[in-house]
Amino acid sequence: MGNFNFIECGIQDLYIIEPKVFGDQRGYFMETYHYEDFKANGLNMVFVQDNQSCSKKGVLRGLHFQKEHPQGKLVRVLTGTVYDVAVDLRKASPTYGKYYGVVLSEDNKKMFYVPEGFAHGFLVMSDTAVFSYKCTDFYHPEVEGGIIWNDSEIGIEWPISADIQPIISDKDTKLPTLKQCGFAF
Repeated sequence: MGNFNFIECGIQDLYIIEPKVFGDQRGYFMETYHYEDFKANGLNMVFVQDNQSCSKKGVLRGLHFQKEHPQGKLVRVLTGTVYDVAVDLRKASPTYGKYYGVVLSEDNKKMFYVPEGFAHGFLVMSDTAVFSYKCTDFYHPEVEGGIIWNDSEIGIEWPISADIQPIISDKDTKLPTLKQCGFAF
């Protein structure tokens, strides 16, 4: 039966993963990855690199991808809350250019699997957030690509409230739109 609930997101190969959490008066325990459980649900990826970032409220990272050596990512939030987004960049996909967003938090403990062929980004909604992700390939800065976070054609509905001022890196403010980028997997 396994210790995970795999939820399809309406975009092929994109999953929200809910771990079973075993808690009592001492705290909780949960598995965050189990190869056999994932494989039994069609996710037989192999992870080669783990990353972690800490960001303050309003930080918006993305939308990033690697043109060569594409990375699948299993992402989750250790502390805080983020709005996490994946954009389908697979040319042959019927959902090319479409996005899916999900709130990930230390409270809901949801994970999000973003496969190869997607751009990825997130917005920090809490005072701080520690974000963790497992990757199926190594980071190669020489082949990184991206799409501007507010591309009107994609139309991501970021939960930017009056108390959240987006903080975006200089690099990310110069990213092209999907149409200008002209890239697809």
